[in-house]
Parts: sequence; structure tokens; C-alpha cells
Amino acid sequence: MSSEHSHDHAGHSHGVSADADTGKLTIALALILGFMVLEVVAGAVAHSLALLSDAGHMLTDAAAIGLSLVAARLATRPAKGALTYGFKRVEILAAQANGVTLLILAVLIAYEAIRRLFNPPHVQAGLVLVVALVGVAVNLAASFTLARANRRSMNVEGSFQHILTDLYAFVATAIAAVIILLTGFERADPLVSLLVAALMVRAGYGLVKASGRVFLEAAPEGLDPERIGRALVREPGVVEVHDLHVWEVTSGFPALSAHVLVGRENDCHAARRGLERMLHDEFDLRHTTLQVDHVGGDLLDIELPEPRRLRS
Repeated sequence: MSSEHSHDHAGHSHGVSADADTGKLTIALALILGFMVLEVVAGAVAHSLALLSDAGHMLTDAAAIGLSLVAARLATRPAKGALTYGFKRVEILAAQANGVTLLILAVLIAYEAIRRLFNPPHVQAGLVLVVALVGVAVNLAASFTLARANRRSMNVEGSFQHILTDLYAFVATAIAAVIILLTGFERADPLVSLLVAALMVRAGYGLVKASGRVFLEAAPEGLDPERIGRALVREPGVVEVHDLHVWEVTSGFPALSAHVLVGRENDCHAARRGLERMLHDEFDLRHTTLQVDHVGGDLLDIELPEPRRLRS
């Protein structure tokens, strides 16, 4: 006898959370787009690479948030046809795209910053300082908005990392402007741009690595398959556990499947229900597929008939 069952506690709360996240992403997008226009104009007038690089980064921020909004909407669509999980992994694709964008932009900014280190242009530090301080305020507001969203979603986290990097960049740009005003050291502007590029690399690498783990179906952070396997084997009546797989469908949606053997005297269905409760209570695993069989179960023997002999 065998018992195979898929157990999923996913409810309507995911849709409510997605709607709230969409609202926060929209607010952040409006803040970023409004300030980006001001920064492009100011950067061109002040001949500041730091401001122009920040503006370029904010353009990618806007694109990242827009992509996140589209992904969040797609992820709420129900499973249909060949897409048995729906569009849930679109959020992971968006996060990976955000990470790659950060890495590419970091390389471009670093290249231009190195070039300007050898031939620094004149920078209108006063204008740079004013714009940078406004940028700090705008990015603080956007960061605060997204910090209250569901950052377990890799999609939301990707947009948050874009904006947080911009916040650091504006703080550094303001410091560079102060240095230029006080000392006249104009190479402070490209030096700050190199620091911003380093921050972009750090954030981008983190997003690419995290999204890559999901696509490679590695076990989610914090869920150790060996520990889960030992916990399953410790349950009453369980003799053996094999074909254990733990992966992440999308952010905050871990899944597990396993083949479990129980003693011949045990009830397969009761064992499965007990294992599901344990996985839910101890590991917060809500989507589990367990095939439970009796150890040494009877196998169906098929005997081939003897070949007929032709009569002469």
C-alpha cells in the first residue's frame, strides 16, 4: 500500500501581500522618476560624473521597479495549462535582471571614473551638493517605503537594493562636493564614483547569486536537507527516507518531496499526516509531496508465458 499526497497551505494572503507591495513599488517609482529628471539637468550643468552616474543608476532603478511591478502582477496569475506553478518565478527573473543591470552599470561607471581620474573636469561643487542632499531625502523616502514591503520577495529586494545603493551614492556625492568646495580637489568626484561602482557590484552579485540558487533549485537559505531528513527518520514508524528534494519555487515558497518507507504494521496515511504536521511546525514547509510506502512491500510478479510450439 502507498500514500502519495501534495500538501499546500498557500492561501489568499499572498495576493493581498502582492497588492500592498505593488502600491509601495509604485510610490517608489514616482519618487525616483521625478528626481531623476532634475538630476540629469543638474549633472549636465555642473559637469559632475557623480551626479550623471547617479542619474544613470536612477534610470536603472526606475526600470528595475517597473520590471518588479510587471513581475509582481504576473506572479499573481493562477496556474494554467503547462505552467503548473503559474508565473511565480517571473519575480526571480526580475531579480536576476536587476542584479545583472547593477553589475553592467558598475563596469561602465568604473571605466568613466578611471578616465576622469587622469583628466578631471571642472565640477560646480555647490550645485552638486544641493542636488545630492535632495537626492538623499528622496532616496530615504523611497527606501523607507520599500523597507515596509515584503522583502522576503526577491523581486522587491532587487528594487530595494537598487534604491539603497543610490542612497549611499548620494551621501558619498555630497561628501565629495564638500571636499571640492573646501580643498578644490576635483578628483574626489570620480573617486566617489568608484565607491558607488563597488557598492553596485556588491548588491548586484548578491542578487545574481540568490536568484541563481533558485534557478538551480538549491535548498533555500535556512533549510538544511540533511537536518530535515534526520527529522523525518526520527518520526515514529519511519524506517527509511530517500529521494528527498528541497527547493524554492519562488521567494517565500519552499517545497519538499520525498519517498518515505514505514513499517508494515503502520498506517501509511496516518504516517503521512504526522510527517506533514512535523514539517509544517518545525520547518515551516507548507508545500510538501510525500510518497509513503510499507517497507518490503509486495511486488507484482509478472510471469511470461512459455512460447507456443508449432505442431508439425
